[in-house]
Amino acid sequence: MPSSIHVAALTDVGRVRTNNEDAFDFDPDLSLYVVCDGMGGMAAGEVASKMACDTVIDIFAAQSPATPLDARLSAAIHEANTAVFEAGRQAGQHGMGTTLVAAVIAGTKLLIGNVGDSRAYLLSDDFDSYGRQGMWRQLTSDHSYINELIRQGSITEETSHTPELQRFGSVITRAIGASEHVEPDLFPLDLRYGDTVLLATDGLTRHLDTVRFAELIDPGDLEGSCRRLVDDANASGGNDNITCMLIHYGD
Repeated sequence: MPSSIHVAALTDVGRVRTNNEDAFDFDPDLSLYVVCDGMGGMAAGEVASKMACDTVIDIFAAQSPATPLDARLSAAIHEANTAVFEAGRQAGQHGMGTTLVAAVIAGTKLLIGNVGDSRAYLLSDDFDSYGRQGMWRQLTSDHSYINELIRQGSITEETSHTPELQRFGSVITRAIGASEHVEPDLFPLDLRYGDTVLLATDGLTRHLDTVRFAELIDPGDLEGSCRRLVDDANASGGNDNITCMLIHYGD
């Protein structure tokens, strides 16, 4: 692992569920980080999320470093989709799938890939276009029913929080393993020294917003920050599995 990259992660079953279908993994040598939120009957969600994490890392590692970063990550996500889709044809695993959000760092380049509603956020140590420093911003766009309505202009971000719509809050429109083919969204960025990336499942983000991130996350204490995020999400309801991963680029 390059000495300038530090990572911590934590997953928790939450206060309502009896099993944890979230998974995370990372490869320090590849600077590749993955978080998944599985779904499916019985233990199928756990199988899907772990399989997706493992496949993305294995396929990414098997490709030539000379291959463009976006092509490597895209190929790894496509292979993860194929693996979960094929496994979902087996008895007891029908209908299983998983969200996926991944981050890979090469030099000062950051590439985010996502399928579903697990998210990536960035805390930049530099000043943004408004002259503000230390502001969290969401990098990914959810593949969810509600977000599709927002994109189409049928509803606004402000009206999306009504009780009538929130019952559709967990309905996603794209997932690893849900169909034979899937297209991930890719988001390339330039990293600056001091930046911090957060990868999280919706068990965290449905309870906490960027204001709470600013209050709970200390880039100098990644492990403690993960614990504070999970504890706060549990205190706010904890009605789903909770997973967060923090990646800091800098001392």
